[in-house]
Amino acid sequence: MPPEVYILVLGAFLAAFVVGAAGFGDALAAAAVWLHVFEPSVAAPLIVMTGLTIHVIALARLYKELDFKFLVPFLGLGALGVPIGTWLLSQIAAEPFRLAVGALLFLYGAGLLAMRNPPVLKAGGKFLDAIAGGIGGVLGGLAGMSGAIPAVWCGLRGWPKQQARGVAQPYILAMHILSLASMAWAGLVTWETATRFLWGLPAIIVGTVIGIALYRRLNEQLFRRLVLAMLAVSGLTLVI
Repeated sequence: MPPEVYILVLGAFLAAFVVGAAGFGDALAAAAVWLHVFEPSVAAPLIVMTGLTIHVIALARLYKELDFKFLVPFLGLGALGVPIGTWLLSQIAAEPFRLAVGALLFLYGAGLLAMRNPPVLKAGGKFLDAIAGGIGGVLGGLAGMSGAIPAVWCGLRGWPKQQARGVAQPYILAMHILSLASMAWAGLVTWETATRFLWGLPAIIVGTVIGIALYRRLNEQLFRRLVLAMLAVSGLTLVI
């Protein structure tokens, strides 16, 4: 069996596990493994296809446990933000931007982990929820990070895990669908992409199931700390 297959399986399992447990983080987990062996143009559609599948499986298993009442405002501007972010790729230097976002995510996640009573933002209502969704969409188109901002925002709102995940999970799924359609239109999704995806599919299923089992064992405090740790690690990964 080629070494590439082992790398594929490892990346697929890690991406599925972190999404199963926390509801986001698939792109960064997979990229941290796959970009060591694949060019970005090869890895990107595979990451999106894998993430889309993971979120479909997770939502199917958790649908009755999640609360989606805060989701709609995020989706509207999020969908508009993706093409804006893609356009910005040709207008600004992406690497310094990723480093800055990574540093902010690390400081946010690590800083709030150190607080016993983190701040809760009640003001702004659906308007600010929509703005957060739009920013997430822009970051998704620009740097493949659509899930980070909704995760941060849900934490600032102080929403319980059923509501936080009821926003982040379907939001990321919608952004993945838009991204995959855009990549397919650009000719980046090939038979080789599909073949590699199928090699990783068993690991996707197993990793998602194990991650969801962990999620169901977490109380609100442990879930919050897991999300903050994921944000800090995601930021550190971008910086490194």
